[in-house]
Parts: sequence; structure tokens; C-alpha cells
Amino acid sequence: MSKKKKNQFNIGELVIFPKHGVGEIKSVSSIEISSIKTTCYIIQMEQDRLIIRVPINKQDDVGLRKIASKKKIEEVFNILGQKPKIRKIMWSRRAQEYDSKIHSGDPIKIGEVIRDLFRKNNQPEQSYSERQMFQIALERLAREVGAVEKTDYFQATEKIENTLYKK
Repeated sequence: MSKKKKNQFNIGELVIFPKHGVGEIKSVSSIEISSIKTTCYIIQMEQDRLIIRVPINKQDDVGLRKIASKKKIEEVFNILGQKPKIRKIMWSRRAQEYDSKIHSGDPIKIGEVIRDLFRKNNQPEQSYSERQMFQIALERLAREVGAVEKTDYFQATEKIENTLYKK
């Protein structure tokens, strides 16, 4: 008697793999590794031409989840419209915190990173690593916003940037 996982995904469904972003469940297949058989989701990632195999029994461990709800995306845009919370600690420590937020796959946390790293043209220049981290977070969030709102990456990026420039 096999117990059905609470997070069962369907073929064709968009999901979030926290370390890589938006992907689509292409199929479910059995594979054998070291004489152990397991059933995996085959996920085609939206960018990078990457295919990920996630064992169904490990989906919770890796953080595989459905794309966010429209309500959750509204919360993200509320966060993006707030004033940045700049902490006066060394960049290396902040970078670690931002990196863990980005790789958590949580759109709220990714929105916080974008809000805190965003600079308007009249503000002090960012370091190379700050710009890189901002771009990674922006791309990750824009792909999820695009998936939720059924637009493309560029329209989602523009919507995020417009929200940031308004504050």
C-alpha cells in the first residue's frame, strides 16, 4: 500500500526548483541507480536547457513546489514597493544571507533581496557582486511572476522594475 505524496505534480505543470527557478514537469519515469529503483519527475528548466530528475520521495527535501499563487505575487510586489532594509554589516555576511534567500525559492525572500539591492540611477554605484546577486534574484523572480501571470520573462522584469522605480 503506497501512500500518495501530498505534493503530487502533473505532467505539464509548472513548478519551482529552488536552486534553478521555474521548470515544467515533462514526465515521470523510473530509473535505476546502483540497483535501487526509484521514480523521478523529469523537469525541463525554463532556461539553461537543463533537465533535472527529482526522485518523487525526495521532492520535499529539495524544496520542489508549485508556482506561487497570484495572492503571493501581490505580496511580493508590496515588498518591492517598500523602502530597502539596509543592514550595516559586512558585505560578505549580507551576501551569504541574500544567497540563501535566493536559493530558498521563496518569492517573498527573493523580493526582499531585490528590494534591498536595487539602486536608482542617482544612488551610489553597486559593487560587481551586488549587481550580480541583484540580477540573479531579478531573473529568478521575473520567471516566476511571468509563469503566474502568464506573461513572458521580459514583461515580468519590466513590471518588477517599474515597481522598484516608483518608490
